[in-house]
Amino acid sequence: MFILSLTYLKGNDEADKYMQPHMAWVKEGYAKGWFLASGRKVPRTGGVIFARGDRAELEAYVAVDPFTVHGIATYDVTEIALTTVTEGLEALKS
Repeated sequence: MFILSLTYLKGNDEADKYMQPHMAWVKEGYAKGWFLASGRKVPRTGGVIFARGDRAELEAYVAVDPFTVHGIATYDVTEIALTTVTEGLEALKS
């Protein structure tokens, strides 16, 4: 499993200009079966995506996120080898 942590490099007003294409990118990640959960950080300084799949493919996908392309945010990709999950979240371990 991976945690894709994005941090805004620009303000929320600038992020809002690219939010619609970014969200289309997020939805495509779900359609590919890579994304498991996502949301904004609180306070709103970026976001987090829980993902699965091949690291190289995920990193290539992150590179085409409109937030990355337009310099709105940077990503930190962290791989986690989960050993224990609560009932109902077994898919996180795959």
